[in-house]
Amino acid sequence: MADDHTHVQEFFAARAVDWDSRFPDDGPRFAAAVADAGLGPGDAVLDAGCGTGRALPHLREAVGPGGTVIGLDLTPAMLAVAARAGRADSGTLLLGDVARLPFRDGALDAVFGSGLVSHLARPADDLRELARVVRPGGRLALFHPVGRAALAAHHGRRLTPDDLRAEPNLRPLLASAGWHMISYVDEDDRFLALAVRGG
Repeated sequence: MADDHTHVQEFFAARAVDWDSRFPDDGPRFAAAVADAGLGPGDAVLDAGCGTGRALPHLREAVGPGGTVIGLDLTPAMLAVAARAGRADSGTLLLGDVARLPFRDGALDAVFGSGLVSHLARPADDLRELARVVRPGGRLALFHPVGRAALAAHHGRRLTPDDLRAEPNLRPLLASAGWHMISYVDEDDRFLALAVRGG
């Protein structure tokens, strides 16, 4: 597992400084995904694997001044970029691992994860840990600003049946971790899977 984490940290640390400039037009897609996540004023939400914190201002807008927004990431360089971009004004930035979250059971109303699933070292265990910290009935939003086919093409790959984000794979994976998928969208310019925490 440590090797997986080292690989993820090295991958994102090398790209942190120019990450935002590589994706300059994603803001409206983040805003739309947050709007669809079903957050309300006063909610407590975790941006798991927040990277440079691009979702944080939108999450803050959704939960209002009385809500709690936390951005957690494994890579210090990404959090440093988020802080320099002023995104710490929208939420608390934490260095941490989704496999071992520093929150009590049921402490949160929702989790937002952009590009998260493909970087989880142990997807079932990590999604179960996310479920642990969300109250029953709370939400999970798994987002990517482009769909699976567009992302694969961008990386010069073909979609394969074992892709974790494919609906036939993701739905049972979420269910095994305590989540019930309620919505699934995979289009060229958007991937968004919404799930509710079971009781």
